[in-house]
Amino acid sequence: MQPSSDTQACIPAPAGERPYPAPPAYPASLLRVLALSGHGLWMLLGLALALGIYRGGRSEALLPLALGAVFVSTGLLAACLHLPGLSEWHGWYPARRSRPTREALLVLAAYLPMLAVGGLVRGDNTFWATRAAGAALALCSAASLIYSVNRYRKRLSAGALRCSAQLPISRIVAAWYAGGLWMWLCLAAQDGAVHPAGTRPWIMVLLMLALLLGLIEGLRWQALGQADTRSTGSRGRTDRFVAALFTYAVPSLALLVVDLSDAGVPLVALAAVSCLLGRTIEHRAYEGVLARLCRAERAGRGP
Repeated sequence: MQPSSDTQACIPAPAGERPYPAPPAYPASLLRVLALSGHGLWMLLGLALALGIYRGGRSEALLPLALGAVFVSTGLLAACLHLPGLSEWHGWYPARRSRPTREALLVLAAYLPMLAVGGLVRGDNTFWATRAAGAALALCSAASLIYSVNRYRKRLSAGALRCSAQLPISRIVAAWYAGGLWMWLCLAAQDGAVHPAGTRPWIMVLLMLALLLGLIEGLRWQALGQADTRSTGSRGRTDRFVAALFTYAVPSLALLVVDLSDAGVPLVALAAVSCLLGRTIEHRAYEGVLARLCRAERAGRGP
């Protein structure tokens, strides 16, 4: 039986030693990847608005903005409802009326520029206040992601901490990639195109992000393998293969088919959902290996 994400978020440690994080259950991993995709949506939308390159129209901005809010808020809703294994949200237990943690407050702070963007987007979206709100949204989303990753890494052992040095940049690139697929779906669902010039530039950007993310993740897993060859067994290799299939192969194939045949929204939705599943599997597999490495390092030190 898998440990729940809230009651066993940290494995108990001997007196005088800090507990290390345990791998989350699949529902908790799914909620975290949804939040990652939501922040990626906000970052891309905010950056495009800040640079003045986002297409005009109110609905074109409101739809990805609202979808990102749903993704980011799903974990908070589950925590408020005190669902089994999901009562914790960024270290905060809202159903127990505890005080929000700094991590939770930082995520909540991103809602302020999100609401500002929702109220300011108009027509061509070139108003200076809209661009300023977009920049604040992108910065707050990036800051919350980086802070969450660094807070997680502080609970790792020294060896696992060294192996996970690429994790912050990996999460940012993963947010861009996953959020980019969902943004493409939002825009394609409205009029079948992501830009007046066509879909090809956007497809090339997504493919480059997939390539960059795959390279960074390869370095992450290689560092883990060098630290402890026992940390990746046959189950871990299978999870990595399935995660790569859903994260890269299926979305890339869908991107190419849409570019060649203009197959439409169903393939775009397939790419986004496939990436979501792949990131969920990879997220849990990677954190599981880090937890085993922490456990092995502690056992190696002896009593």
